[in-house]
Amino acid sequence: MEDSQFSGRRYPQVSARQLTPEDAARIQAQFMTRVYGWMFAALLITGGVALFASTSEALMAAVFGNRLIFFGLIIAELIIVGFLSAKALEWSTPMVTAAFIGYSVLNGLTLSVIFLVYTSSSIASTFFISALTFGVMSLYGYVTKADLSRWGNLLFMGLIGIVIASVVNMFWQNSVLSMIVSYIGVLLFVALTAYDTQKVKQYAFIGVAEGEQADHGASVLGALTLYLDFINLFLFMLRIFGNRR
Repeated sequence: MEDSQFSGRRYPQVSARQLTPEDAARIQAQFMTRVYGWMFAALLITGGVALFASTSEALMAAVFGNRLIFFGLIIAELIIVGFLSAKALEWSTPMVTAAFIGYSVLNGLTLSVIFLVYTSSSIASTFFISALTFGVMSLYGYVTKADLSRWGNLLFMGLIGIVIASVVNMFWQNSVLSMIVSYIGVLLFVALTAYDTQKVKQYAFIGVAEGEQADHGASVLGALTLYLDFINLFLFMLRIFGNRR
């Protein structure tokens, strides 16, 4: 599960070896603080937009009453994620920031439907459970000395399987399959949280090699990676623990 923008790039590892262990640890700690800061900001934006949209009948009707608009938003989200994944290190700081914030807003609009499907109390409790689970696994990924990269192929195959099963169940509408996919999805994104945290931790040395602009792009890209892990973990948990209205 390598990111395309890092294929063939060896300078982060070289830079890390040229640093003392203390300096490397300090750089990684500062970098991950920025990553978590951007991720937290994105979650606040997404949650705020989703909550606001759910209280506006006109906005909900516009987003979910028109398939063209809804799927247009989904496509726009995919395009932004694709471009950020490929160009985050090359774009200017304002472009990267605007793209990430824009994605957070669009995702808030499409996720606002959960406030109509599930009770507010179950959304809040599931969010807390998800945040706690994410925090524990991300901490593990950050501090562990074990090499989690060997999980990559297995996690990638699991992710493909989840996508295929979800698409199939859109037409089949089987409640048992839906629940199975939800439990597997939780396990998958629990593991991905640790795996991606360890991977993102290595992005810290990109700034050492390429400068401040690339460092900002790497921190936003890391935040996007962990943001997506958290959102998916939360949504799969919501399917299991959420109480429908």
